[in-house]
Amino acid sequence: MSKFKKASVVKGARVELHDVLGLSGAEISVNGLPAGACVPFVHSHRKNEEIYAITDGKGTAVIDGESVELKAGDWLRISPSAKRQFFASAEEGLGFICIQVRENSLEGYTMADAIV
Repeated sequence: MSKFKKASVVKGARVELHDVLGLSGAEISVNGLPAGACVPFVHSHRKNEEIYAITDGKGTAVIDGESVELKAGDWLRISPSAKRQFFASAEEGLGFICIQVRENSLEGYTMADAIV
């Protein structure tokens, strides 16, 4: 049995990788919003923080009522209880990866967890 799994994601599609890759410690989604579109709901979480990597385009995140401008290359961490919604700009779409993990669960960093 293989100890890895590979998947390909088409640009612009929303793909949740928990099933695709068999994730057991994180949820990762790849997202694309066309120009002028938004995530159609406001949400928060009970236990999981979210880390967003903006991969292309530009837009805005509204977090607890505060607007945060986003562009390719930006990274954003949001606490579980913060209410959030994402909007692509009117001129261009917004591409992003969302990594969702339990807040305060990281026990070791890179080499501290490595076996060399």
